[in-house]
Amino acid sequence: MKRKEYEKKLAKLHGEMVHLQEWVKSSGARIIVVFEGRDAAGKGGMIKAMTDRVSPRVFHKVALPAPTDREKTQIYFQRYIREFPAAGEVTVFDRSWYNRAGVEIVMGFCTDEQRRKFLEIAPRLEQALIDDGIILVKYWLEVSSEQQEKRFRDRITDARKQWKLSPMDLESRRRWYAYSRARDEMMVATDTEHAPWHIIRSDDKRAARLNCISHFLSQIPYEKSKPELVQLPERDATDAYDDEAAMAERRYIPELF
Repeated sequence: MKRKEYEKKLAKLHGEMVHLQEWVKSSGARIIVVFEGRDAAGKGGMIKAMTDRVSPRVFHKVALPAPTDREKTQIYFQRYIREFPAAGEVTVFDRSWYNRAGVEIVMGFCTDEQRRKFLEIAPRLEQALIDDGIILVKYWLEVSSEQQEKRFRDRITDARKQWKLSPMDLESRRRWYAYSRARDEMMVATDTEHAPWHIIRSDDKRAARLNCISHFLSQIPYEKSKPELVQLPERDATDAYDDEAAMAERRYIPELF
């Protein structure tokens, strides 16, 4: 998809996201959006595209680091639950509790028994969230082996992207089929009627972002509100002074452009 066409379609969807945001605030809705997928599937760019024109006070992006020693002794879901939304908020997880069914089991950070218990409990937890009125939307970004390899090679050679490349990414490439099996088992256990997985083909990043945002909007029963007409007030000149002169001798950065 050409950039101009993409940006035009994205701008329209961004307008709808603002309408959704206003509905979330006025209705007190609570929404959780989960993004999962292999490394280099495009989760970060997807989340940025979805939240680029809405308020971070309403849309909270969560990308938790590895658990601390203390967190490892807590109930597994505990550190995720504390990120859940209050009324009028949307929480967007860049990876979530599903780490246990993916990276943790593949990389040996949890036992088979811990993963088994997780797959048993996760659907019940999600049912409890929905019963409490939370809207839960789960996305899996499906990237091909060829496209993942291309993106990893780009990260290796492009200085702007090297920060994205970690030893864990390289190991995930080697363990492609282990991740595939973990994904398949996770889907069997947690692709439920009350909290289904929505699969997004993400080889074409631009098309994937448009498809995802469009689908997300279709999942939320938001209503458009008519924006209030705002009047810009005149400056109050009661205590006027030469405020520009007061700043004239301050340390401005060099104007190179």
